[in-house]
Amino acid sequence: MSTDFAHITVLCREAIEAIAPHAGGFYADATAGGGGHSAAVLEASAPDGRVLAIDRDPRAVQAARARLEPYGARALVVHGEFSDLPVLLREAGASTVDGLVADLGVSSPQLDAAERGFSFAAAGPLDMRMDSEHGESLAELLERVDEAELADILHDYGEERRARAVARSILRARDRGELSDTTDLRRAIVRVLGPRRGRIDPATRSFQGLRIAVNRELDQLDALLAALPELLSDEAVAAIISFHSLEDRRVKWAFREEPRLAPLTKRPQMAGEAECAENPRARSAKLRAARRLPRARDEELAAQAAQAAQSAGPAGGRWRP
Repeated sequence: MSTDFAHITVLCREAIEAIAPHAGGFYADATAGGGGHSAAVLEASAPDGRVLAIDRDPRAVQAARARLEPYGARALVVHGEFSDLPVLLREAGASTVDGLVADLGVSSPQLDAAERGFSFAAAGPLDMRMDSEHGESLAELLERVDEAELADILHDYGEERRARAVARSILRARDRGELSDTTDLRRAIVRVLGPRRGRIDPATRSFQGLRIAVNRELDQLDALLAALPELLSDEAVAAIISFHSLEDRRVKWAFREEPRLAPLTKRPQMAGEAECAENPRARSAKLRAARRLPRARDEELAAQAAQAAQSAGPAGGRWRP
């Protein structure tokens, strides 16, 4: 398996400033990628800070291990999903971390490798799995879904306004044996939406929705957000970088409505002009951060949250992803 995984780290300075690594601390990088955020944490927490870096993509794990090898035992890189972080943390002999960074979504090496099936820029297999060794591929998903289920995926995860018509076109292509690769899939989508008229390709939303469904990305994020209050040590900060509105809304409301967390970013931090010029994909990146309040206040905070929920009524103040 190749270790060619040239991932450009996004909002690295902002993430490090948010979690403020220090010597002797133990940190988690929930999406190791090429190891960029982990390396920055290790540099900032020298000489003895440590990082648990995880990724569900075996190629990213290899790349991160190579990048972090100079740090020796200070860096532990493991293959896994970030929804499993509580278990992976226990296996590493810890119960909490002193800071966490998560860079969500698909990485440039995944998008640029046609054989991964994430992009329609070149013909690739209908795969889209971040972990190509496990789980249901896109081809398998498209083989089993009906029109209604596929339309829901395209609408809910891709925010495609013409989801029903696009779903019908995709399944017709499947049934005619005209759905062999990603270019066939794009062709079925464009048949409904028409040719490209601006900067955004008409198939982009549908490809996003299908990728999210294949990798259960929002379920993964929900599990991580729910676990944060237990994963973070007192005063520890979580910095989460999202790339589309579905992720960002979840992070925003989880940080706002969890009484044990104090949001540190009223509005998300965005990449500056220089970073966007170097890495155009950074333009859509948004960083939000929250601090874990001291556990001594948990009972008081829970009582306050219950009182607020009761005052708001049955639907008031609820986060509905």
